[in-house]
Amino acid sequence: MAGIKILTEKCKGCGLCVPACPFNAIKMQDRKAVILDNCTLCGICVASCKFNAIELSEDKKSKDESSGTPDKDSYKGVWVFCEQKSGIPANVSYELLGAGRSLADSLGTDLAAVILGAGINEGIKKLTAYGADIVYAVEDESLRDFNDDSYADIFVRLVKKYKPEIVLMGATTYGRSLAPRVASRLDTGLTADCTGLAVDPVKKILLQTRPAFGGNLMATIICPEHRPQMSTVRPKVMKPLEEDPLRKSTVIKPDISVPTDIKTRVLQTVTTLCEKVNLVEADIIVSGGRGLGDAKNFRLIEELANVLGGAVGASRATVDAGWIEYSHQVGQTGKTVGPKVYFACGISGAVQHLAGMSSSDIIIAINKNPEAPIFKIATFGIVGDVMQILPALIKEFKTRLGIS
Repeated sequence: MAGIKILTEKCKGCGLCVPACPFNAIKMQDRKAVILDNCTLCGICVASCKFNAIELSEDKKSKDESSGTPDKDSYKGVWVFCEQKSGIPANVSYELLGAGRSLADSLGTDLAAVILGAGINEGIKKLTAYGADIVYAVEDESLRDFNDDSYADIFVRLVKKYKPEIVLMGATTYGRSLAPRVASRLDTGLTADCTGLAVDPVKKILLQTRPAFGGNLMATIICPEHRPQMSTVRPKVMKPLEEDPLRKSTVIKPDISVPTDIKTRVLQTVTTLCEKVNLVEADIIVSGGRGLGDAKNFRLIEELANVLGGAVGASRATVDAGWIEYSHQVGQTGKTVGPKVYFACGISGAVQHLAGMSSSDIIIAINKNPEAPIFKIATFGIVGDVMQILPALIKEFKTRLGIS
């Protein structure tokens, strides 16, 4: 069995391994290092020890079994975890079904949607209409609101029972919380924040592409020895299939017990109005950057967004400066969006920002610097003072739309 231990006869009590552990799983006791129960066997501490006093042993049997083809060959199908609110799947679920359809066709296998919740009958129909061949549905009143503990427990048991080859989740608040819990319990890999998915035509394994080093390059990651292969995918990166109400699917409601001894419970869900239009779902986004010059000038961004029925976005620099709330931030450390029209007003186009909006259908850039990187990806570019151009655009749109 895999494990880690301190060789007490070699340990000098220097304490170098304590800060090296990213999980705070080592402490000093009686001038000797002690491994705590929350150790993940990552092995980082082994390299930090100058006295070779930490030994990490691998489970040879487990390793041999995981690399054998019979075990891997027993995993079939592409699964999409479909998060829901009030029984209706989130848009990212449809986007993932679109991506999953392509992967399933390449592998010659089925595409399945997995939905947990309460009152999900309409949701099941929607998932079928957006391409699912199979819908695994677990319905219980306690699952109405997302819960890390119960959702992870149920999802892990479903994976162990039905053995999907690939599992996709949205890189959303829910997905980023659920996916690592599931991957850890299944002892498999997880690639986060993917922007591209494909199947290796020869090896038939999942190719998972994501930005690396601050978005300066793209890394393609594989998980050749463990199953399932798991990815979280940024919203608005993949395109959903056309909705077809005539599509048919097989609905499976597994006989699975819902855990009752969970550590956390959702007592109340509070919805606050932080923006008139959901940024991720908006068809039109008007974003402002440091080129606006002052926080008060965001009123022009808000006015243009209101006139067009769009959402307000922002660059990281303006959020860091306290000009606008983080909920509006677009980019690698903010939200990934893909509207039909994206206005970049006073935004130079740092790679981190481009990573969050470059999939927009039409990009309109306004910047007084003709060499700004944003113009390289813009559909239309306006070189000029954003404080003069925005009022002119607002006036023109109001005239054409008949708004007084």
